[in-house]
Amino acid sequence: MHTFASYDGTEIAYRRSGDGPPLIVAPGGPARASEYLGDLGGLDRTRELIIFDNRGTGASQIPADPATYRIDHLVEDVEALREHLGFETIDLLGHSAGGGIGQLYAATHPKRLRKLVLATPSLAAGGLPSNLDDAVTIAERAGEPWHAEAVAAHQAVLAAETWDESERHRYGMAPLLYGRWDAVAQAHAAADPRQRSKEGTLGMYAGLEPDTAAIHAAFAELDAPVLVLAGEHDIWPTRFAAAEAAKLFKHGELAIIPGGGHYPWLDDAEAFTGAVESFLAA
Repeated sequence: MHTFASYDGTEIAYRRSGDGPPLIVAPGGPARASEYLGDLGGLDRTRELIIFDNRGTGASQIPADPATYRIDHLVEDVEALREHLGFETIDLLGHSAGGGIGQLYAATHPKRLRKLVLATPSLAAGGLPSNLDDAVTIAERAGEPWHAEAVAAHQAVLAAETWDESERHRYGMAPLLYGRWDAVAQAHAAADPRQRSKEGTLGMYAGLEPDTAAIHAAFAELDAPVLVLAGEHDIWPTRFAAAEAAKLFKHGELAIIPGGGHYPWLDDAEAFTGAVESFLAA
């Protein structure tokens, strides 16, 4: 692991692996240690992956000011990493809540982006609903043996009023987030609690009031190409929400991984890495 001091002195950890042009990767969760990303299905065969731990997660330092867990502050950690690495511009991939970091980075540092990949991104930071027509996506999987229990757990998470209550049901709803609920997916989901920061999760959107009109205007003026990548079965964002998000960008593209969920590199590594590499290499 490498480290650097971010804009406020917080030590941010990052790892580098693979060969090829560099790709900075912002993890999601929210506030989940970046180890859950692995090598993104072998994307490190064609890219040097520079994957950082958001502040307060993984090997990164807990910030002195808890207010800096908010997503608009996490954006500045990306900019500080770019400066630390000495890159004039960057290719950036944000997954899940990290996709929100990518969106706000595009809005606030547009000239520093060469290309942006939003992989199954949360759309909250940009003021869009991520769960558009999620009832359709959920109903499409009604034949799965786990369906009834997962739907009940999902409803319990949505209704939860405390962190502890939400956590009790998180694993139960996990099958809805994977294209295949196999041993790999189950192990991946089971690792979530130990990888996630409670403070980082609760702080990511605390008090956030995005200026949606200004953010969307910035998207419309962004010169950098943007790929919005969705899993066919994902519920956050749904493929319908991802399609709407792609339309906001001046040079937005949409790719849907057939049979994919929220972690599409686990469901179909070849389709995921192919879509990302084709976009970045074009």
